[in-house]
Amino acid sequence: MVSVIIPTYNRAFLLKEAIRSVLSQTYFTNPAEPGSFELLVIDDGSDDRTKTVVEGFGDKVIYHYRDHGGVSAARNEGLRRARGEYIAFLDSDDLWMKDKIQVQMSYMKAFPDSMVCCTEEIWVRNGVRVNPRRKHRKYSGWIFDKVLPLCLLSLSSALFRRELFSLLGAFDERLPVCEDYDLGIRIAQRFPIHFIPAPLIIKRGGHPDQLSRKYWGMDRFRVQALEKALSLGLTAEQRILVRQEIVRKCLVLVKGFRKRQNSEEARFYERLMAEHSTGIA
Repeated sequence: MVSVIIPTYNRAFLLKEAIRSVLSQTYFTNPAEPGSFELLVIDDGSDDRTKTVVEGFGDKVIYHYRDHGGVSAARNEGLRRARGEYIAFLDSDDLWMKDKIQVQMSYMKAFPDSMVCCTEEIWVRNGVRVNPRRKHRKYSGWIFDKVLPLCLLSLSSALFRRELFSLLGAFDERLPVCEDYDLGIRIAQRFPIHFIPAPLIIKRGGHPDQLSRKYWGMDRFRVQALEKALSLGLTAEQRILVRQEIVRKCLVLVKGFRKRQNSEEARFYERLMAEHSTGIA
């Protein structure tokens, strides 16, 4: 069974399309041999029409309401309730192409040792298709060094074996954002991540409630994740790579806080930068 988890918060205006993109998956609708699935919508405290939208799909969707606790807590709630051997997440502002799960399940069955596979994406911002920048290029295989500069694990494009979360743990609820970056580092340190070059999801951006707009200085949370990574049992080379990335991100943060005349935060990241610089000298 594939368990599909959609965490959502006050996105009734987008949620219906996201749900439809799941229910129209060829893997689930093949009349000859439909794959079993469950679709869980975890409502993270919405006060809009989210529940009404979900109820419109009847028993095709499992709905759970929880007090607002953030996207990581909502995803973890979905993990606790999911029954499937395979786990897929879909952000409520994204869409799946109809063959997404079919392609990924074919891969996972062909390579039973694979823990996760991801697909290429189509990016749409404010209704207009845009091209990802070069730094967002996806890689395949053992890509620990590639996931440190920025998040390359697009959760809406990924399909996981449930066992992965038993081995690595769930999402870090202490991180209000960049929880996918944190998970990507933990995965890449232990397992290869396979990339399927077919564009099988549509990532929609530009709306005002995106978390990347809410939190200035996203590198603050990436630094937290990188410092956590130092306790993962890294090789000597990996530890140097992590410390180098911490220094790079601290430098960006120091410049940003100085520009905003926030000397206290600037000094904090200067001290952190100095601490990790000694580890790579």
